[in-house]
Amino acid sequence: MILDRFRVDGRVALVTGAGRGIGRGIAIALSEAGANVVLAARRENTLDEVASIVEKNGGRALVVPTDVLQTEQLDRLVERAVAEFGGVDFLVNNAGGTLPGPALRCTNDELNKAFHFNVTTAFHMSRALAPSMAERGHGAIVNITSGLSHLVDHGFIAYGTAKAAMSHMTRLLAHEWAPHVRVNAIAVGATQTDALAMVTADQNLAQQMIDLTPLGRLGTVEDIGAAALYLLSEAGSWITGKVLEVDGGTVDSNWPFAMPSGLSGPKGAES
Repeated sequence: MILDRFRVDGRVALVTGAGRGIGRGIAIALSEAGANVVLAARRENTLDEVASIVEKNGGRALVVPTDVLQTEQLDRLVERAVAEFGGVDFLVNNAGGTLPGPALRCTNDELNKAFHFNVTTAFHMSRALAPSMAERGHGAIVNITSGLSHLVDHGFIAYGTAKAAMSHMTRLLAHEWAPHVRVNAIAVGATQTDALAMVTADQNLAQQMIDLTPLGRLGTVEDIGAAALYLLSEAGSWITGKVLEVDGGTVDSNWPFAMPSGLSGPKGAES
């Protein structure tokens, strides 16, 4: 049966940023398809809530409070996962993000921090787990990147550049690690999470984003969870090195704010 290819019974998935938003949605989706899930994020209370859902779905959950910006905590996360389950089959590098701001105000330190948060941490986890994934015979990695890795808008120099690097890292790792470990990414569009709620709480701004989305709605964490399950499961077994755009058909940025560049032309007009 074709639906059997989407089952991941008994597989072990590790999801970073699993306490809220997209990471939470992916963790729950994988557990509904039969996976055991290692849950990593900074706040233990949010992870405990997700763990209870995973267990209600019939899976085992391991909660490992983790600040992904601390390398020693990432190493401890891997050690805990391997000790509990004997290894990891699926890795979802979801933790990341960077606040928007004009390029002229983005310092070198801020750019470096964006790369560390979004790219270096994902690479560290991927490198740590790939050998054991290959030994288990069915390793797969999904990196959560963004539509702003390929779309353009003011204010996203650090975030967009880091996510673009993550997307290409996905392709490079997939090429190097095939056929033993598959590596794909999801370029996420505007998705209803607590983070986006700061914007969509304003109904006018929310409607602007919806109007700029061809499918006429914002995404849900279930949309992203379904895409992750597809890429990780046997259903996606002939896919590697690809960035799946899950964004409601967006071809231009639907960010509802106009952020000035700070540059002025010959007549002093700011752009």
